[in-house]
Amino acid sequence: MPLSLFPRPRRLLGFRAFHVFRTFAAAGLALAAACATAQVPVKLVLNWKYEGPQAWFFVAQDKGYFKAEGLDVEIDQGEGSAASIPKVAAGAYQAGFGDLNALIDLASKRPADAPVAVYMLYNTPPFTLVVKQDSPIRSPKDLEGKTVGGPANDGALKLFPAFAKIAKVDASKVNITNMAPNLREQMLTRGQIDAAFGYVTTVSFSAKAMGLDPAKDLRFIRYGDHGMDLYSNAVFFSRAFVKDNPKAVQGFVKALNRAVKEVIADPDMGIDHVMKREPLLKREVEKEKLFATLRNDMSHPEVARIGLGDVDDARLKKGIDIVVDANQLPRTPTPAEVFDRGFLPARADRPSRTLNALN
Repeated sequence: MPLSLFPRPRRLLGFRAFHVFRTFAAAGLALAAACATAQVPVKLVLNWKYEGPQAWFFVAQDKGYFKAEGLDVEIDQGEGSAASIPKVAAGAYQAGFGDLNALIDLASKRPADAPVAVYMLYNTPPFTLVVKQDSPIRSPKDLEGKTVGGPANDGALKLFPAFAKIAKVDASKVNITNMAPNLREQMLTRGQIDAAFGYVTTVSFSAKAMGLDPAKDLRFIRYGDHGMDLYSNAVFFSRAFVKDNPKAVQGFVKALNRAVKEVIADPDMGIDHVMKREPLLKREVEKEKLFATLRNDMSHPEVARIGLGDVDDARLKKGIDIVVDANQLPRTPTPAEVFDRGFLPARADRPSRTLNALN
């Protein structure tokens, strides 16, 4: 038989190699396409149940701003501003929204586990003690010998040792009691407690829901009026996630900042997205909560200078010192340990004022 009838070994090898190459190339393209569309999962725990002042988180999720940054974000309700920090530290969530002062506490005790804040929202201290209008408690010193109550994870309660020291209150003479959040205002109005810990906006709207007029029926002793110009709720990430996924953190902050600007410009749109989460909420009440939060919690004068999202390092250091000293914490974290501004959008891209919606 002529040799020409047999395939040449070299050509056979080339034919096989071509098919092997084509197979691997196809697999590589498929893998590259999958990687290009893969979303980094981020579980976020909020400070509280779904409500108006969380609108920007829902807008960023619903409008695809997180997705556009390569993120698959899942948002869960919270149980208090201080409660979100340990959840992120334990690894149950990659991100959270909660009280920076509780984060400082953990950073002092367990620096390797403490999350790091990346975007400051509540730059004006919302912490307060609330009493009935006819209460004999007129000043912090009057709390001695009285019973003060609040939910166990309430930010104002957690900061009371610091407040007591600055306001020269003997904390050992104040009886502290805990209750479920929905019972706080009821126990206050019934005289079961003499004063309550809380956030100004939260207590005000809970009182309104009971038929009270906060301006006429209650009085607020605000921590900020007694030397505690502290930061409050910020967005933060676990330290491990920041290290392993810096681009994801930057993308999250970019998407959130975009949504914050849109809600400030169009609060009704923001409330639309809140109502999608919880249709049983009262729309006008949630809109009023959003306005109150912008006015009471997000309007520190520094916003005009440094922009929303950032912090003033000198002010943050003073706040850290207050929390560490009053609670006798083992070490003093640096501002850089607590807050990383490296993920913020450019100053020009962040809001310079938050009251646009109110004018």
